[in-house]
Amino acid sequence: MKRTTLFLFALLVSALCLVGCCDCRKRSKLEKPLMGTEWQLVQIMAEDIVAEGNCYTLTFKNNGTITGMGNCNVFSATFMTTPKRELKISNISSTRKLCPDFETENKFFDMLEGVTHYEMDADHMLLLSNGTLVAILQAVTE
Repeated sequence: MKRTTLFLFALLVSALCLVGCCDCRKRSKLEKPLMGTEWQLVQIMAEDIVAEGNCYTLTFKNNGTITGMGNCNVFSATFMTTPKRELKISNISSTRKLCPDFETENKFFDMLEGVTHYEMDADHMLLLSNGTLVAILQAVTE
């Protein structure tokens, strides 16, 4: 009897573990890949951004570069990642058009250079600087 009870208890714990992980597996299937996805800024420094068209977008390339668009300037940069989702963005260069909202564009570029980590949440990418959330980007759907 004791063996049967122990077996049923172990079976119940195993079932609960599997059910508990179901959401994790669904979430990872919804998660967009860092590379090749076009990301658009939706929040910077806790301020919502309503980006029109292809403004405030970036795409991570497999060759270690980023291409994108600020408010009105095209930019490129280099990046490095680790399996622990550390992220270092550097060497940002852009065109120099005079944009109507150059302050937000400068904030965007400065924020990118300060990023230390990233996290994924389905179709959102969270950018962090030393543990502080600095930006949220959303995968662009066509």
